[in-house]
Parts: sequence; C-alpha cells; structure tokens
Amino acid sequence: MGGLVAAGTDPAQIAVTNRSTERSEYLRERYGVETTSDNTQAVSGAETVFLCVKPKMIGGVLREIAETINDNDVDTTVVSMAAGLSLASLQEDLSAGTAVVRVMPNTPMMVGKGVCAVAPGRFVSEAQASAVKELLSAVGTVVEVAEEDMDAVTALAGSSPAYVYLVAEALIDAGVNLGLTRDVATRLASGAIEGAGAMLAQEGADPTTLRANVSSPAGTTVVALRELEESGIRGAFFRAAEACALRSKELGAPVAPPVEE
Repeated sequence: MGGLVAAGTDPAQIAVTNRSTERSEYLRERYGVETTSDNTQAVSGAETVFLCVKPKMIGGVLREIAETINDNDVDTTVVSMAAGLSLASLQEDLSAGTAVVRVMPNTPMMVGKGVCAVAPGRFVSEAQASAVKELLSAVGTVVEVAEEDMDAVTALAGSSPAYVYLVAEALIDAGVNLGLTRDVATRLASGAIEGAGAMLAQEGADPTTLRANVSSPAGTTVVALRELEESGIRGAFFRAAEACALRSKELGAPVAPPVEE
C-alpha cells in the first residue's frame, strides 16, 4: 500500500480488508485507503486482488470471494502472496478460468527495495500479467519465473532478508566483543551491509569480483574470509536454502484427510 500510494496511485482506488478494526483504522489514516471488514465488498469490481494472508487461510478466503470475483464486470486477477501454494491448488477454490498469479515477495518492499518473483497462471493474459508487474514495481524489482522455481525463489529471496539480518547480528556482536559499543557496532555493520548491497545492485556487478577487490594479498580481509570458509559458511547457506525450499514445498502439499478407524 505504501509503495502504491507513494508511486501516485489514488488511495481511493485501493480497498483493504482486515480482521482487526484497529488495524483498519490505522491503514485508513496512514494511507488514505478504503477499508472494510467484508472480503466480498473489498473485491467487488476490483481489477486486481492481492491475498496477503497465511497459506492455511488462503483457501477459506478464496471460497468466500470466488462468486463475487466471477460476477465482476471486469476480468479480475487474483494474486497470491502465500508461500508454497501452487497455482493449481489456488485455482480449485475459484471459478474455472479465473486469472491467478503467484507472487513471492520479501519484506524490503516496505522501503521500496523489494524483490518480487511472479509466476502467472495459464488463464492470465499478457495485459493482466503486465498490470500485476507494474503494481509490484512500485515497491522494488520484479522477476518473472516458472512456477516450479518458486520454492527455490522462496529460499533465495523471500526468506533471505532474515539471513542477512542474522549476519548483521553476528557482526554487531563480534564488534562488541572487540571492544566497540553496541551503537557504534550497529552503525558500522548496518552501513557496511547497505553499502555492499548498493554496489551489488549496480549494473554488471559481480559478487566474486567485488569480494576480490576488497581482498588485498596477505591482508586483513583474506584472513577473515579464510576463517569463514573453514567454518563452512558456504555449506551452511546451501543447507539453509535447501531446508527453506523444502519447507515451502511442504506448505503447498495437500493435507491428507483423516483416516477413519
């Protein structure tokens, strides 16, 4: 919402539904959007519907709004931001032929630096896919991927900001251990990560080259890098990414019905 409004979208064209009255009031006051507690009212006449709830709640919401979406005069595009849920499973709770798009976002979109991976379903027209990408581009970079890559995307982009925050925590604690105050250590670590990210974002940037440029022969950086390599940092990231992708796949697996005795 913040990205869309900041990009010039009329807040009156954005309808938001929420379970909490207090939260709805906050969103209305903060962004100027329309709010309601009625999901069907929110999607009535909508060109694009973003589902931003937990995976276990998606089915119930879809079944609730399916008829309204089907009756809309416009061809509504349904966009799911839930991890793991396949296009096929989302389609089951909607009318046949409804346009469905899977999106894996990440939290830096809150500051306009997000990365959103998009996988359009088979009923999504080129115009609808472009419209979704344009909306998401207000909060960062948009990358279209095949649906079968979505679990890997979750591991590499959706969850990875948390990996970076963990690295930042470790650096800050290391700085404190070396005698710096926590405030100074936080500013140094956070600033270094922000600057490194900006350099990576430059056109043609290559992480291997950037790392080599910091690593003078027999210097301070190479001995630090050796310690990280000997501690298995690459293997840790491999295993973390694999575990994350597997969990994403598990979230999208159908729940087996209870066995009657």
